[in-house]
Amino acid sequence: MTIKKGFLGGALSLTLCASTIFASGAGIGHAQSVEKKYIVVFKDEAKLPSGYEDLLKKAGGQVQNRLEKLGAVEVSSNNPNFLKEVKNSSIVSEAGEENKIYAEAPSVEATFSYEDAASVKPDLYEQLQWDIKQVTNNGESWTLPGGTGKPVSGENIVVAVIDTGIDYTHPDLKANYAYGKSFVPGQPDPKDENGHGTHVAGSIAAKGRTMGVGPDLKVASYRVFGPTGDASTANIAEALMTAADDNVDVVNMSLGGYDWYQDPEFATKDVVADVQMFNRAINYAIKKGVTVVGSAGNNGVDISSPGKLSGDNNGATHRSPSNQNLIRVSAGGKLKNLAFYSNYGVGKIDVMAPGGDLGPNYNPETNEGRDNSYLCLATVPGGWGYKAGTSMAAPKVAALAGVIIAQHGKDKLNPAQVKHIILNSAEDVFQPGNDEKSGKGLINAVSALK
Repeated sequence: MTIKKGFLGGALSLTLCASTIFASGAGIGHAQSVEKKYIVVFKDEAKLPSGYEDLLKKAGGQVQNRLEKLGAVEVSSNNPNFLKEVKNSSIVSEAGEENKIYAEAPSVEATFSYEDAASVKPDLYEQLQWDIKQVTNNGESWTLPGGTGKPVSGENIVVAVIDTGIDYTHPDLKANYAYGKSFVPGQPDPKDENGHGTHVAGSIAAKGRTMGVGPDLKVASYRVFGPTGDASTANIAEALMTAADDNVDVVNMSLGGYDWYQDPEFATKDVVADVQMFNRAINYAIKKGVTVVGSAGNNGVDISSPGKLSGDNNGATHRSPSNQNLIRVSAGGKLKNLAFYSNYGVGKIDVMAPGGDLGPNYNPETNEGRDNSYLCLATVPGGWGYKAGTSMAAPKVAALAGVIIAQHGKDKLNPAQVKHIILNSAEDVFQPGNDEKSGKGLINAVSALK
């Protein structure tokens, strides 16, 4: 559903994350013959029940995508009574119109051309990547067993990037690119056309003029966003499930949005199906041993209060995807502060990682005092780029999870154990213990590996 007036009132600016995230493709007052897409979630969480195809066909539905291991399907139908007819079945848990998710748009960004890079001596990491130095303690973590992401024994450690793709030809990434798959209809190439996914991948495993937190980790592209920048929840769930089946070690999801329950134009039941399917996909991956990392969002708001988050509107707004088993990351600045755009909230943030901002003199209301050196530099198609956002913070946690696994060995730790190490090795930067801004604190690779 589209977020209405008053949502996050006063907290947004034009440079921040798009506020139409999780926008439904359905409008109000459409003709009854308009074809819509739906998610149907069955009561059996592990398989599709017998008779489901006949049920959907009788209701005027055509299956577009089968998520058999999640007990869910994506269906198209032009029957205005499709949902009502399907929900009457005893085998159906939830059904609703399918929503869209967007890559977590950077809060701010700036270009950095090859010409700009040519004049930087010593290299880009030494001069400009304060964020990687902050996590690794100036590269100290790379001297520890597994610290670069090179496994102490056994197979390579793979971090799946569910995003806009990866520029696998980039000189800083091509040696650590494992493989790619696309879940974008009509777009079989997993190569990045946007820049977001390549920047995320560089923060994880760049090794060249720029460096990632784990420069010997492998990254895999699970492309879900095409040129339009949106993706169906079914495609993202399929990518997450596929990554788990591929035995990746970590998944990074720098994406998300908000579910507005009790929106006066969309009943709560219309969003529950998407949410339920997403949670099943996350739980599926975690049960298969995958550590899942997600970004907290770039709206600068308290996501612990669903009522307040809705602003002047009725109902409750929740950050999504939301699952207590994933690791949710807020963004910090160079001065170990909470970035001005980062979402926060008691019990909603696990850890903080450097995501960049515009320096201590920047005024978000007037846009004065901007200093681009406080942004995060990483790979983008055709070169490098500065960005800031929780999208830039999350992959550093994903990389940290990867190097922890590299130290202990593939499949030796379960996701809860990896999360425990990350949280309990974090630097307490704000209030003692758990706090609303940083959760357990700022990640620290050296402490996590010792």
